[in-house]
Amino acid sequence: PKRPNIVFILADDLGYGDLGCYGQEKIQTPNLDRMAAEGMRFTSCYAGSTVCAPSRSCLMTGQHTGHTEVRGNKLVPLRPEDVTVAEVLKGAGYHTSLIGKWGLGEPESTGIPNRQGFDAFYGYLNQRHAHTYYPEYLWRNGEKEALRNVEVKYNVAETRLDYSHDLFAEEALGFLESHQHDPFFLYLALTIPHTNNERGRETGDGMEVPDYGVYADRDWPDSQKGHAAMISRMDRDIGRFLEKLNDLGLDEDTIVFFTSDNGTHKEGGAKPEFFQSSGPLRGIKRDLYEGGIRVPGIVRWPGHVEAGTVNDTPWAFWDFLPTAAALAGAAVPEGVDGINMLPTILGKPEEQAVRDYLYWEFHEGGFKQAIRKGDWKAVRPGTKDAIEIYDLRSDLGETKDLAAAHPEKVAEAERIFTAARTPSADWPTPGEVGKKK
Repeated sequence: PKRPNIVFILADDLGYGDLGCYGQEKIQTPNLDRMAAEGMRFTSCYAGSTVCAPSRSCLMTGQHTGHTEVRGNKLVPLRPEDVTVAEVLKGAGYHTSLIGKWGLGEPESTGIPNRQGFDAFYGYLNQRHAHTYYPEYLWRNGEKEALRNVEVKYNVAETRLDYSHDLFAEEALGFLESHQHDPFFLYLALTIPHTNNERGRETGDGMEVPDYGVYADRDWPDSQKGHAAMISRMDRDIGRFLEKLNDLGLDEDTIVFFTSDNGTHKEGGAKPEFFQSSGPLRGIKRDLYEGGIRVPGIVRWPGHVEAGTVNDTPWAFWDFLPTAAALAGAAVPEGVDGINMLPTILGKPEEQAVRDYLYWEFHEGGFKQAIRKGDWKAVRPGTKDAIEIYDLRSDLGETKDLAAAHPEKVAEAERIFTAARTPSADWPTPGEVGKKK
């Protein structure tokens, strides 16, 4: 097909079960449900990691957490030699823009968006700064743009007038108006429904939202009203964005991806069990069980992606770069772990490349690793923990550890856990401390 515009919408801490089209019964998400009905809904879409920064690094570089530069939430920037999807698409003639949360480079560092292939950037650089929805400023390219909010403590605002999500939504609509005649790549990295951790510690409720909307009269704790209201607000604005595409005649010329950077959280008063936010999956954010890394994944491209399809083919964030390159007719840089998922998206499974395994590692509270190989999942939950083995085909909730019955799977996982990663001075495994890259 003709080279399309490419839009990647990323929610923040949205659980696998937080949308109606994934089984949610309490939170209203009509626009994302409709997006799924008009496109392809993936049931085995995987985030790059179980927290934000490494997940976004995987998305941008096409590398999994055994190779990408950012493998945890420590403030490590992308390097000049890291090639991002924005650079690939910019080189193919696309206008590239990021609206929202970055988290891969502090001010003046090598990792800021404008040094990593983005023509324009509006939002948060620092992932901790992104906790607040009422910041005193946002970044526009390399300059701070003042807002009307006034903070009394870090990320705790007393004067709350400019809600950052609403600003991002309006910026995205304006972007479509300004670039409707250009081939464009828009990375819309929303912060909903991440909690404001700092305000949560002050008040017990970090689910920061201007109003509770249709949930105001529910007999729920305020933090749960806020959680639901945030997701429905995001859904509303994604609906406005898709409607704008239609109004501008860009529907059939634009492929839109929607997903989340990791599983649901239990912070700032949020209670995953209240909404069953992980659905049938075990675990939440910071786990390498399915609930921490398996996320909603919807792709919509009218006239090209068959409406109403549900697909269980596993894919992960590092697949986005080669997929976007295929859409743009661009070359894939060396060192990429992902594969082009376009054949699956276009309903041509016979043309789809098959991978050997998916790999994750996580550096926080110890060293954790996981792989998925076919329907088999291996998890090392902590530095000194034994490897656990699960059969996802018969045990999606990872309730039965089969390691004792399948020592060959344990041995295979051990080999992959060693082979799948390169040493990193910033992210050493136990025993690697002091080693250089």
